Amino acid sequence: MAFGLPVQRAQVENLYVEAMLLADEAHAAFAVQRDLGRIDGGRIEGRRDSLHLVGLACESLKTTTRLMHIIAWLLHRRAMIAGDPGAGPNDSAARIGEPVAADWSVCLGFDSAIRRIIAASERLFERVAALEAGWDTPQAVTPVQELLAQLEARL
Repeated sequence: MAFGLPVQRAQVENLYVEAMLLADEAHAAFAVQRDLGRIDGGRIEGRRDSLHLVGLACESLKTTTRLMHIIAWLLHRRAMIAGDPGAGPNDSAARIGEPVAADWSVCLGFDSAIRRIIAASERLFERVAALEAGWDTPQAVTPVQELLAQLEARL
């Protein structure tokens, strides 16, 4: 559909900006939390602190992976919309894939800023997955579109 392309382009661009800002925010927040967890020249004191930092590292990797999947999907959509012949609908980047879920029993031990970033990345992934599903679903043809198609066929 000719009228769908500008809408798709705008959606992709807006989501891309949102994903990049969230990735930058996640990077900074996780780095601060890692640095706060280091005591005495890099050694970690106490079993609880060690488990907390391992959980933080795991959730940092999950969040980063989730965001990189989103960004790769958006960049691939950008290329498809631009008509790049190397960006096909059957490429591995053409599908957002399965979500990497956060372990919220671990995340509850993090501060609110980190929990907010993790939750925002999960919501963004869900939005992109829903958008992909909507684009893949055949759209119903309206009566106006049927008439336009008939007129174009006669020309």
